[in-house]
Amino acid sequence: MRRTRTLTFRLAAAGVALAAFAISACGSDSAKDDDTQAGSSSARAFPVTIEHRLGSTTIKKEPKRVVVIGLTEQDILLELGVVPVATTEWYGEQPYAVWPWATELLGDAKPEVLSQTDGLQFERIAALKPDLIIGTNSGLEKEDYEKLSALAPTVTNEPGGLPYFSSWQDQTVQVAKAVGKEAEGRALVAKVEKQYADAKAAHPEFAKLGATFSQGAPYEGLLYVYPAGLGTDFLSDLGFTMTPGLEKFAPEKGSQAEISAENVDLIDNDVIVFATENKGNFDELQRFSTIANLGAVKNGGAIYTDEILAGAIYFLTPLSLSYTLDKLLPQLELAAEGKAPKEFPRG
Repeated sequence: MRRTRTLTFRLAAAGVALAAFAISACGSDSAKDDDTQAGSSSARAFPVTIEHRLGSTTIKKEPKRVVVIGLTEQDILLELGVVPVATTEWYGEQPYAVWPWATELLGDAKPEVLSQTDGLQFERIAALKPDLIIGTNSGLEKEDYEKLSALAPTVTNEPGGLPYFSSWQDQTVQVAKAVGKEAEGRALVAKVEKQYADAKAAHPEFAKLGATFSQGAPYEGLLYVYPAGLGTDFLSDLGFTMTPGLEKFAPEKGSQAEISAENVDLIDNDVIVFATENKGNFDELQRFSTIANLGAVKNGGAIYTDEILAGAIYFLTPLSLSYTLDKLLPQLELAAEGKAPKEFPRG
């Protein structure tokens, strides 16, 4: 399946953070006091005005019913302790659109799952009675934004951002501001940035290597590969130099490079991460053009992911980036030594 950031096909995750609540419910009075103080702190942040790509939005009081119309913002809300009443399915059909790295935070909550297959579901959104609509990782345009704003305060990505493409740092802070938890959001960003900085410092060998990130199987005769700076931070932040020039093959700014069979050699580098999701993807990839003859593939520098790791890489949220680092780093260590397994990973 082709995974572009246009609305045709998507990835998603969702969840809710109830762990702290469960602890406080069974804990001491001081724990309850801490929760009360945290809630009061969030409430004191309002009213707040958020500047964004489609204008500005004022949120008068702490939101209690947050609807996510973007593809990944649920992760951010989870870590901030905010329970969305609805999430949006991107792909993967995980329960409640919640992926494994977030399921522990979901607890017993059952957010409604929206679909954008036929556009925004305005009636379903209205029926949820939202007091905040989040779409920082969405393709929301002015007309639909105005319709949603008539239902509840609606926030998109930061001014100057592109539909579906803003840095995970900017999105995290934007969402955090909207729920009155800007400081907590910035702390999430700092935590993940430190994780990657520490890993980079521990692996100076990565700075001597180049890398490519590609989707895991061709679609209609093309392989979709990520130009430097487009969803590649999980590699460049570890010190790898991303393969240059791929942006020339992207049909528009903010989209993947479309690599035809005759141009496959352009993606070769010391390390290639292929976001394969199943054995079928892997087999199809190996049969595509001269993939099997690329230096990284022949020499143990190619990494093939399972479905969950592929999803985590695509999500680009603090939660998923931490999961990505934990699962991918050992594979990158092997690839840097030319020892990466040459088969699809087993469960």
